[in-house]
Amino acid sequence: MDGVQTALRNEDYEQAAAHIHRYLSLDKSVIELSRQGKEGSIIDANLKLLQEAEQRLKTIVTEKFDLAMKQGDLPQVERFFKIFPLLGLHEEGLSKFSEYLCKQVANKAEENLLLVMGTDMSDRRAAVIFADTLTLLFEGIARIVETHQPIVETYYGLGRLYTLIKHLQVECDRQVEKVVDKFIKQRDYHRQFQQVQNSMMRSSATEKIEPRELDPILTEVTLMNARSELYLRFIKRRIISDFEVGDSMASEEVKQEHQKYLDKLLNNCLLSRTMQELIGYYITMEEYFMRETVNKAVAMDMYEKGQLISSMVDDVFYIVKKCIGRALSSSSIDCLCAMINHSTTELESDFREVLYNKLKLGFPATTFQDFQRGVTSAVNIMHSSLQQGKFDTKGIESTDEAKQSFLVTLNNVEVCSENIMTLKKTLESDCSKLLSQGFGGEQAQAKIDSCLSDMAAVSNKFRDLLQEGLNELNSSAIKPQVKPWINLFLSVSHNIEEEEFNDYEANDPWVQQFIVNLEQQMAEFKAGLSPVIYDSLTSLMTSLVAIELEKVVLKSTFSRLGGLQFDKELRSLIAYLTTVTTWTIRDKFARLSQMATILNLERVTEILDYWGPNSGPLTWRLTPAEVRQVLALRIDFRSEDIKRLRL
Repeated sequence: MDGVQTALRNEDYEQAAAHIHRYLSLDKSVIELSRQGKEGSIIDANLKLLQEAEQRLKTIVTEKFDLAMKQGDLPQVERFFKIFPLLGLHEEGLSKFSEYLCKQVANKAEENLLLVMGTDMSDRRAAVIFADTLTLLFEGIARIVETHQPIVETYYGLGRLYTLIKHLQVECDRQVEKVVDKFIKQRDYHRQFQQVQNSMMRSSATEKIEPRELDPILTEVTLMNARSELYLRFIKRRIISDFEVGDSMASEEVKQEHQKYLDKLLNNCLLSRTMQELIGYYITMEEYFMRETVNKAVAMDMYEKGQLISSMVDDVFYIVKKCIGRALSSSSIDCLCAMINHSTTELESDFREVLYNKLKLGFPATTFQDFQRGVTSAVNIMHSSLQQGKFDTKGIESTDEAKQSFLVTLNNVEVCSENIMTLKKTLESDCSKLLSQGFGGEQAQAKIDSCLSDMAAVSNKFRDLLQEGLNELNSSAIKPQVKPWINLFLSVSHNIEEEEFNDYEANDPWVQQFIVNLEQQMAEFKAGLSPVIYDSLTSLMTSLVAIELEKVVLKSTFSRLGGLQFDKELRSLIAYLTTVTTWTIRDKFARLSQMATILNLERVTEILDYWGPNSGPLTWRLTPAEVRQVLALRIDFRSEDIKRLRL
């Protein structure tokens, strides 16, 4: 008792608090037993004096703390802050200390905001000054937490940091609100959003906002959100580690309650709600920026001679990557997913439709009548497209230009499909980094996977469009030429004797000219198409040749030497086609090769050496009925012998 009185007289408040702390730590049952002894009255008197000293010390510490806080005397503030827990005043001590720290935060934030208002617009950081101001606020609070966490843990015990941060977050919210209000007013954020909304709802808006005007503000908003996410992640880490140490022996119920406190603080704080609102506006504005800029890229599309693709492909993907990249830089998974979805829609609907309309014009036909039909359909398509405002052209192009346009569009479609898959892979890597840094909630990975799978599906839709275009090219440009060339086979007799066979060897009647014709025709496409598309087109052409040649062979008749001549022609053709494609063509010509084998037999029954159990590794592509049909083409094979065959 004397120790407390002496310490109070000497203003040694730490010592006095230590005595009071020992008294408060005594077991109440021990005190009660002592009071029942012989010296009960003396103990009662001492207890009364201790209680009075306790109340007096509490008053002194509170007053001294308030005075130190008023004078901004940090050493004294910290001195009395350390005494509160010794007197059992943990909550009051943390509350008062938080009040002091919040004043420091508020003063510094107001200073920074005044500097913002006086910033020259030509300043290097002027475009992101509000993001910088928020950064200074967050860094200041983070420094306070880092500096004072050891004091709180040492004097107040583990698990108390949450209380300090909760108070600081209230002040943080106040200051964020001020900064964001200034940002909205100075950047005219709400008016610009309203203008964008009006433009999106009415396509012919009179006061359409120029996308370039939105560029700086969109960048600043994503930077503001990124800084907020980084700060909230720091706060989350600190509170979790503080709770984890304090809760090591706690029940599951207490742990869950602490988790609820944390979730409520992070999700319901004004900072989170304000940034969600800003990002909500941002997503709409970014979508508008992307759509309008893509439309400009399409309208300004150019093709330079010697290039396989036109300018709009690179331009459109530059824009899409820029918009998604900006959303990614916000560190918000929801924002990123929204922009990936908008980009996917833009590519799938609007941009793919532009390419589809160009391919729909078709590849110009070669005959005059077909060309006339092509022009008529082109005029109709362009007329309807112009009415819908989706296609722009300066009159019907010449045939050569129309051909070039079709081939360039095919290349554009293929590059788009590849670009989408490249973009998907890049995003997978970027998102993985973002998630590994602790951004995003539990469902983040599932959301991203869903968005990226939609992107892959769009790439496939471009692939489908490419296939449609190739089929159109094959039908309108290759088939009309190849069929007549193959039909010339019928004008060359294959019912020949030795003299004609030797003459054919010296002066090839069909296949060499056919190969020259094919080579000349494909040369035009080789120069104008990407290697991948040219290869696919060559594959379609080889399939067409195989199908059409089979038809004319079945209309011909053959002698033994005629069969040998056909075998030579087929080998020459296969040898040439093998050099012009990377695809294997053996499979496509398997039926024709087997027909050549049959036409080369010396007698009907020789087929049995190759059929059924004798076929070895050979898989017959011809049915028994077709084998008989081919055998019947040989004029020297009797129909009775063919019928007698057991196949």
